[in-house]
Amino acid sequence: MSATARKTAPMPEDIRARKGGVPLVSLTAYTTPMAQFMDAHCDFVLVGDSVGMVLHGLPSTLGVTMEMMILHGQAVRRGLSRAMMVVDMPFGSYEAGPEEAFRNAARLMSETGAGAVKLEGGVAMAPTIAFLVARGVPVMAHVGLTPQSINTLGGYKVQGRGDAAAALMADARAVTSAGAFAVVLEKVPAALADRVTAEVAIPTIGIGASAGCDGQILVVDDMLGLFTAFRPKFVKRYATLGEQAEAAVAAYAEEVRARAFPGPEHVFAETAGGKS
Repeated sequence: MSATARKTAPMPEDIRARKGGVPLVSLTAYTTPMAQFMDAHCDFVLVGDSVGMVLHGLPSTLGVTMEMMILHGQAVRRGLSRAMMVVDMPFGSYEAGPEEAFRNAARLMSETGAGAVKLEGGVAMAPTIAFLVARGVPVMAHVGLTPQSINTLGGYKVQGRGDAAAALMADARAVTSAGAFAVVLEKVPAALADRVTAEVAIPTIGIGASAGCDGQILVVDDMLGLFTAFRPKFVKRYATLGEQAEAAVAAYAEEVRARAFPGPEHVFAETAGGKS
């Protein structure tokens, strides 16, 4: 079923059931207006911890807090009626153990209205995923390049090349067995992403992976050309809104300094019956 034909938001099991079917569509969102733009077109919307970089100017996702994720999750929830909302668990909110992960996941879901949470990690996080799922928290997993681990991964490098492919495959198997309803594959070789997609029983969501994945996700500010500090190879820009916004601001500044704005049509007459 297409997103435009849907009248209610899908549940995690609906996303799981799309394995091998029409590709799932997803983008990140952080604000109500942006969520409204994508609601009719996306199967699920991710409130990503990428918000720290694209909206708050942080150098990585590591400085994002629970409070930030809750605030942006609440904003996105107000803009959605057809798409499911998934919220990222920020760095430090789940790694210490399953119990702490549950407390924070429960808070995210109850305070934002999210349909699921997403957390990074494979084999090491499988027990935590199983703990959450057993307690009613749907989990979307994330393996490959995990941005919260860039300090141990050595930067934003492609993951799973050569001998490392076996470990990535093990990660995907582990999160599947633990009960994740879908798994994001970030920045992995296309052939490996295809093998993972063929082997695991849950949908794979690619970002810098393969068109053969069961779905795709991008950071919306990347694909709209709003975030321009850098451009990952896997991003296709569908618009250049950043350039358009800067041009609009420049035009506004020029008109203000020339006293061309506001014009007669933008100001008010002395009396209510006047033409202005």
